[in-house]
Amino acid sequence: MLSDTHPDAEKVQIELIQKKTVSERFALVRSLTAFTIDLSRRAIAQANPYLNPDELRIKYIELVYGKELAQRVGEYISKQ
Repeated sequence: MLSDTHPDAEKVQIELIQKKTVSERFALVRSLTAFTIDLSRRAIAQANPYLNPDELRIKYIELVYGKELAQRVGEYISKQ
């Protein structure tokens, strides 16, 4: 596996993660997931500056979950 992390640093990271409780690990995963989603949404917004907030949400859903779900959500939003 290719990595930009030095093997010694990676070993320390793994040891630190292993010392955390399950709830601490879960909190870390939640935080990293939220961060990744936020970065993805920002990238979509930058690439599509003409889309309004609802259209950006639908675009995110399309890219992550597929066109079918995005279309269904779009139809649901348009009925509101």
